[in-house]
Amino acid sequence: MKKLKSIVLLLLLLVSVPGMLNAQQADSLSVAAAAPSEEEEVNVSELVFGHIGDAYEWHIATLGGKEWSIPLPVIVHSSTGWHVFSSSHLKEGEYEGLYIASQGTNEGKIVERNAAGEEVRPFDISITKNVLGLFINSAVLLLILMSCVRWYKKHPVEEGAPRGGVGMVEAMVLMIYEDVIKGCIGEDYKRYAPYLLTAFFFVLVNNLMGLIPIFPGGANVTGNIAVTLVLAVCTFILTNVYGSKEYWKEIFWPEVPVWLKVPIPMMPVIELFGIFTKPFALMIRLFANIMAGHAAILSLIAIIFITVKAGAVINGSMTAVAVLFGIFMDALEVLVAFIQAYVFTMLSAVFIGLSRVKGSEE
Repeated sequence: MKKLKSIVLLLLLLVSVPGMLNAQQADSLSVAAAAPSEEEEVNVSELVFGHIGDAYEWHIATLGGKEWSIPLPVIVHSSTGWHVFSSSHLKEGEYEGLYIASQGTNEGKIVERNAAGEEVRPFDISITKNVLGLFINSAVLLLILMSCVRWYKKHPVEEGAPRGGVGMVEAMVLMIYEDVIKGCIGEDYKRYAPYLLTAFFFVLVNNLMGLIPIFPGGANVTGNIAVTLVLAVCTFILTNVYGSKEYWKEIFWPEVPVWLKVPIPMMPVIELFGIFTKPFALMIRLFANIMAGHAAILSLIAIIFITVKAGAVINGSMTAVAVLFGIFMDALEVLVAFIQAYVFTMLSAVFIGLSRVKGSEE
């Protein structure tokens, strides 16, 4: 019971941090608003998309008008060769012929100018915020799982089931393994279990780490469509490379009236199109849900800054409302983080199970 209370208190503290941090920011902004100097309007879209988007530095906080951030390594290959330097050099403008575009299709990306004076992107493999977040979250996942491995090495099965964090991980593994993987794929489920369990915990840890508002959390990894694309491609490969003969027969020669197959292959085209829509749905569902959650929380917090000029009473009341709704949304996002990891794993298992269908002759 004591451990349960500690976990509940920890979760409450975790979801309360964004509200408290933003309340402090709102107070500092209110003081600045009382000053006679000119004020800048709060750009809500810049605030929201600045967090959701990727960056060449990891912004920590703004204190006393000074920005505190962690510069990240820039690694690009331009027309003049390879360039490796700290992203802090780009704050001053152009460096070694490279700079960050402020507008256009390449906004926020490192570009250079070609002979015609046009902005072009070099080959860019820089360690951005999302890349560093991916490394950190992967290390956290390995740390969690390796701690479970060490526990099982030290405690034989006869001692009983584990407790605490190891017991929680074991419960989730059994739930995904028995109910999702085994239930959706069937008798050939064991060969796909490593990938599906890895995908579940990878998505879950990245979702949860994205809800922590301070370093090393806060990176919008699973809200980045490039990450969800790679995950969807992995499911796509496992689904189609190991698909049974009956699976491909149902795609190119389904059991429908012949006039739907020849001379115009209407149904085969539809079935072939469905091969690509399934992983596309996986990619968009995870990306959109995580991105929308982050955007909703930041939009609520932006109310604090928007109402600064409306006076202390209105701003104070809206700050309280924004913080309360922000805490509620953060708590809801903890649930969404688990649900989206579960749904991604379940749909991947369903798609793989459909590709393992066997004919009556088998």
